[in-house]
Amino acid sequence: MKRTISRIKAMIVLYHDDLMKNDYSKEESDYIGSLIDSENEYDEEFFNELVNGVKEHLDVIDRYIAISLTNYTIDRLSYVDRALIRIGVYELKYTDTPKNIVINEIVNLSHEYSKVDDFNSAKFNNALLDKIAKRIEDGK
Repeated sequence: MKRTISRIKAMIVLYHDDLMKNDYSKEESDYIGSLIDSENEYDEEFFNELVNGVKEHLDVIDRYIAISLTNYTIDRLSYVDRALIRIGVYELKYTDTPKNIVINEIVNLSHEYSKVDDFNSAKFNNALLDKIAKRIEDGK
């Protein structure tokens, strides 16, 4: 549960960063992260790793996303989906978290936070992350 809350907080920070085209300082990121679920415990180290890792490797992460999309561009993803997918790609590429756990966590968060009309973003995100995970495993 602590890591799930950390992912939610990271999603919010990365969402704001993308939306406002800002690069938040650590203090600003911590403040934005504190705006959600402040009653629940979270893994602060993991939260910081996600936010800083996504920012540090954004070009590589976005390249994986862009080449894995079919008839779609990264800028067409909603801000929430883009933040979630970026977190997922970061975890798949740069952490030891098992692939099935990463994808399951991102899909569950997609169900909860990404509902645009009747579009099933959770299913879309699942397929996209699975495709990216295969590319990472193959070293492409």
